[in-house]
Amino acid sequence: MKNPENHSPSSSGVVVHRETVELKRLEKRIGRIHLQQRLGIEAEHAAQIFGRGRTFFHIENWYSIHALIRLTLRCMGLYRRGVRNAAALQIRHNEIVMPRLPAVFNGFTLLHLSDLHLDASPAYPRGLIERLREVDYDICVMTGDFRAKTYGPYEATLTALAEVRPHLRGPVYAILGNHDSIRMAAGIEQLGISLLLNESVVLERDGATLHLAGVDDPHYFQVDNLDKAAANIPPDATAILLSHSPEPYRLAAHAGFDLMLSGHTHGGQICLPGGIALMTNAGCPRRFCKGAWRYHTLQGYTSAGSGSSVVGVRFNCPPEITLHRLRISPSPSMG
Repeated sequence: MKNPENHSPSSSGVVVHRETVELKRLEKRIGRIHLQQRLGIEAEHAAQIFGRGRTFFHIENWYSIHALIRLTLRCMGLYRRGVRNAAALQIRHNEIVMPRLPAVFNGFTLLHLSDLHLDASPAYPRGLIERLREVDYDICVMTGDFRAKTYGPYEATLTALAEVRPHLRGPVYAILGNHDSIRMAAGIEQLGISLLLNESVVLERDGATLHLAGVDDPHYFQVDNLDKAAANIPPDATAILLSHSPEPYRLAAHAGFDLMLSGHTHGGQICLPGGIALMTNAGCPRRFCKGAWRYHTLQGYTSAGSGSSVVGVRFNCPPEITLHRLRISPSPSMG
C-alpha cells in the first residue's frame, strides 16, 4: 500500500530539505548566533511548555488549566459575554505629532495590527477582514504573535494569514512575537510581508525619507538588537521602531527613535472596570502597557491586540486594530 502523498518518505524529505535551505538563507541574513539562540530556546520551550518561571502566572502560560478557567467563567455566567467581547473588534485612531517628521509625510497613516493569534478560532480571520475593509492607510505594520500557542505546529497560522493578506493594502511590515517560531519567517515573507528581524527599511515620499526598524522578540526570546536594527539609520533621521513588547522603551528612547509601536500585553485582556489590568506580562511600568505613552522624546503606543490568548474572552479591554496618523508640529504662527 502506498503512503498518502502528505506522509510519504519522499515528500517528508523534500519538506526537510526545503526548511534546511530556508534556515541557511536566514542564517546568512540575521547571523548564526541570532538563529541559533532562537531555535535553541524554541526547542527548550517545546519541552517545558510553561517557559520561564518569571511569566508562569500570566494567562498565556496556563495551558494546563484553560478548561478550568472557562468552566469558572461559565459558572459565574460570564463566559458568553467574554466571548462576545473578544469578537467585538474596534477601530482605534491615534494621532501622533512628530517634531522631526518630514512635511511630505504629514498625514501618513500606519495600520497597526498586533497579537492576532490567527489560528485560535476559525471565525477570527473573517471578523478581522470585515474590519480591514473599513479602514484607509498608507502601510500596515504587524507587531507579532501570529500564532495562538507558544509552541507546536504553525501551518494553520500561515493558512489563516494567507486568508487575511489579500485584504491588506500597500506595503506590509512585521516582526515576530514570543508566540512565533523563527521557522515561520519564510512562510510569512512568501505572502508578501516583509519581516524586520533586527533590521530596517527606508520609506520614501517625494525625495524625503522615514526609517522603519523592527527588532525580534525582546520578551521571552530576548533576541532584540537595537544596534543592528538602527545600523543603517542616520542620527538625524526620523525613525519608527516596531517591538513586540514595550519592554525596551528606555533603550529605544536613548537610541534616538521617535516612535515605538508594540503589543504583547493584550492591554491585560481581562481587566477590572475602568480598564485596570489584572496582569500585563511585561517587565516595564504599567503606563507603557496599553495605549499611547511617552518617555523623554520617544512617543509610543502599545496595542491591546486584535486576538485573545489561551482563553478567548475579554473583559473591560476590547480588541483593536489601530490607525496611527503622523502629523508635523504646527508652526509657531499657528499657535
